[in-house]
Amino acid sequence: MPLRQHDRKDVGTVNHILIVEDDRKLNDGIVLALRNDRYTFSQCRTIADARKVLEQEDISLVLLDVNLPDGNGIDFVREIREYSPVPVLLITVNNMELDIVTGLEAGANDYITKPFSLMVLRARVAVWLRGQSGQSDHFRIAHFDFDFGKMEFRRQGCLVELSKTEQRLLRILCENRGATVKRSDLIDRVWQGDSEYVDEHALTVTVKRLRDKLEADSANPDYIKTVYGIGYTWAVSQ
Repeated sequence: MPLRQHDRKDVGTVNHILIVEDDRKLNDGIVLALRNDRYTFSQCRTIADARKVLEQEDISLVLLDVNLPDGNGIDFVREIREYSPVPVLLITVNNMELDIVTGLEAGANDYITKPFSLMVLRARVAVWLRGQSGQSDHFRIAHFDFDFGKMEFRRQGCLVELSKTEQRLLRILCENRGATVKRSDLIDRVWQGDSEYVDEHALTVTVKRLRDKLEADSANPDYIKTVYGIGYTWAVSQ
C-alpha cells in the first residue's frame, strides 16, 4: 500500500498524530491531553479507517490500540512496517511480558499499558517526535554558538554555564526561533513529567536566569523576548 512520503520535519513543523482507539472517550481524552499548537490529529476507531488515513495523510506518529473491532493492532503494526518507518506506540490493557515482547518484535516503537498517566503519554510522544524531527544539536545564531550534544554554550566566543533546565528551555526557543511558544507549552516541555507540580513562577525565574547569562541587557533583551499574555520567543529568525 503506498504511503505519502514524509517531508523533512523542519523547526516549528506541526506533527500529525494518528490515534487508533475504539473507545471514543479515551480517544478524545488523548487528544485533549496532547493538544497544543505543534500537533494535529486524525482520530480513528477501526483499522480500516486508519489505513485510509495513512494512505492520504503525512503521519508523524501512530498511537494504536491493540484490541480493535476489525482486527489486532499488533498485526496492523506488521502491515505498517511493510511500507513505513513511522513511530508506532501501542496502547493496550495487556501488560504481560509476552504481549510486550510480541508488540515490539512486530515493529512497535513503544508500549503503553492502560490505565496510563497522561503526563507519561505526553512525554513519550514528545520523545519519539523529537527523534523524527531531524533537528540539529548545534545552533549558530547571531554571535551565539550552542552545542547541545557537547553541552557547550558560547556567547561571543566565551563559554556560558547553563543548568539542565536552562538548556531545555534554550533548546525549545532555538528550535522555534521566530515563533512564539506558549507558557503552558514551555512548562510541559521543559519540566515534562513534573509539569503538574511546577507553577508559572518557575518558568519566569528560568527565563530571567537565561537572559542574565545570554543577553547584554537582560532588562531589555534583544533575543529572548516576552510576548505578553502568550509566552516567549527567540526574536532572531536567521
